[in-house]
Amino acid sequence: MCGIAGVWSPFRYDKNNDKYIHQMAAQLLHRGPDGRGFHFDTKDGIAMAHTRLSIIDLNSGEQPIHDSQAQLTLTANGEFYDYKRIRGLLTAEGFSFSTKSDSEIALKLYRKYGLSFVDHLRGEFAFALFDAKKQQLILVRDRFGIRPLFYHITGEAVFYGSEIKSLLAHPHVPSDISKKAQLHQMMQVMVPGDSLFENIHALKPGHMLIIGKAGGRISVTEKCYWDAEFPLNGEHAVRSDQQHIEAVRETLIESVALRLEADVPVACYLSGGIDSCSILGMASSIQQSPVKAFTISFDDERYDEATIATEMAEKCNADQDILRVSASDLYGKNFEKAIWYSERTFYNTLGIAKMLMSKHVTDNHFKVVITGEGADEFFGGYAAFKRDMFIHDPAYQTEAMEALLQASNRVFSGSVLAEKAVSHPAFEEVMGFTPSWIQPWMLVLEQVKPLLSETFLDLLGEYDPIAAIAYSLDKSKLDGRHPLDKAQYSWIKTMLEGQILNWGGDRVDMANSLESRPAFLDHHVTELAADLPPHVRIRNGVEKWVLREAMKHLLPEVLYNREKFAFMAPPAHTDQNKTQAIQDLIDKYLSPQRVMQAGIFNQRAIKKLYKNQDVSEDHTMKTRKDIILNHAIGLHAMNDIFMRRPATEECLA
Repeated sequence: MCGIAGVWSPFRYDKNNDKYIHQMAAQLLHRGPDGRGFHFDTKDGIAMAHTRLSIIDLNSGEQPIHDSQAQLTLTANGEFYDYKRIRGLLTAEGFSFSTKSDSEIALKLYRKYGLSFVDHLRGEFAFALFDAKKQQLILVRDRFGIRPLFYHITGEAVFYGSEIKSLLAHPHVPSDISKKAQLHQMMQVMVPGDSLFENIHALKPGHMLIIGKAGGRISVTEKCYWDAEFPLNGEHAVRSDQQHIEAVRETLIESVALRLEADVPVACYLSGGIDSCSILGMASSIQQSPVKAFTISFDDERYDEATIATEMAEKCNADQDILRVSASDLYGKNFEKAIWYSERTFYNTLGIAKMLMSKHVTDNHFKVVITGEGADEFFGGYAAFKRDMFIHDPAYQTEAMEALLQASNRVFSGSVLAEKAVSHPAFEEVMGFTPSWIQPWMLVLEQVKPLLSETFLDLLGEYDPIAAIAYSLDKSKLDGRHPLDKAQYSWIKTMLEGQILNWGGDRVDMANSLESRPAFLDHHVTELAADLPPHVRIRNGVEKWVLREAMKHLLPEVLYNREKFAFMAPPAHTDQNKTQAIQDLIDKYLSPQRVMQAGIFNQRAIKKLYKNQDVSEDHTMKTRKDIILNHAIGLHAMNDIFMRRPATEECLA
């Protein structure tokens, strides 16, 4: 795990690029505190930087890595799994290696396969490969967007970096904030490929950019090399239940075993959910010594899962460490720091809790954790997926199922499930229905619009954020698919990368130099899961049925029988201390002067919202107000940070 940054300006190399690249790298030291490496070539106009977190090949894995014979240079962030086997095969074919790192296999695979080399890479990664012979820069991001990568392109130069703050450290990269992106962040859901800034883009998951020269200008080709594929016309894999169970079990065991590979100790995150408990159970059975398991405990029993996590830790003889997070921990400076590292707003403070946990893990001398993200996405774990299956597949329609779903998710009403059905014509056109997962955010948007200033609304014009999200989806991947497949695909392409793997994953883990490895997002696992029949993923209202059965003997009985429980921090309105803590942030960031300067909100309307926080006793409405306030505070905090160049964490002070 590392940070990468660079500039390719082949037509006119700025003599100050060396200085600028050092500035870009300095913004990524939290991603790689163990070393920095640079490559400068004024003839080719390339400048590349790498900040290193040493996990594989501690003694000789410095980057950039060069292949002088082929004139290739690589900087990589992340992990390539199964690299020892691949290195052995390539060495036997005559390729020579200068390091023992996993990253170097990408150079040799590129030499052997050309651009199809990405098909042979397994893991979570974002990297830049410069081919001096072809005068070509290749930017690649893993299949799910586990590792971040952003870029800005002009006619004469390419700028890229693991985080936006790195790009903004270069004076030639503009820092104009996008009004459309601000609106999207207020309603939680971003358009894939967009960022908070105009003309700074996130490389989409499963994509590569092939950047060359043509006619005295930069040429760019975007290529999708992988996408989640659900079978057409219900033609899912035909196996017996037992065969499905065994296939899932075998593939997951392999994925976890690969992610235990490191030259430093590897721990596990452990909540009270099936996903992380399954990971711990598998890791404990594979690893010779007891696994270290880190658990977050909240000060509200309705949201706390530590008891079940402890039962799981005891079952597999893990060494459990519980971090107790209180109301005061989730706001104030920690809230601001999470904004700084995530570079976007968040609706719930669970990301802050995870940021605190990542610090606790690194304080205990671990650099790597295996995590459970991705299981809900591919095995049908979310309540919204169940609702779409019940509503849109005639074989599953039942009022009793809907009533049970609402009752069991009441504590998450306002965020996980909408209290009423809403739809949008763009989703109806693209998917045939409006997925349940986006409906709560459509209701948030309804409440956000009256809060916006006239100037902000004028700049937005007729822009429809829901339509933009719907039309970003590849309709060819949705047509002819089962409703559950459609619901899962639409979430995978939006919320998985934009939320789960961002402020709920990499960005808050790497805030404290911690590499997280989501074993369920191994593409061998996900391809198997996507081919499972819907009734194998969700059966008789039981989500992740096949995963439960595959992991049955590893899990405590109480967890095996338990319905999915969302990992979420208690909202501000649930506790007087939290309410006061968010009020302090409101006083700082939503003062009349700040609101006027930012120009996003109508001063009177936003003041009325936070002054009337406690008027309604309805949990759903109070949760929705908490969501809006979290986003509003976050947008104003980011406005403060990124109006200063270079942006630094200290800008929040």
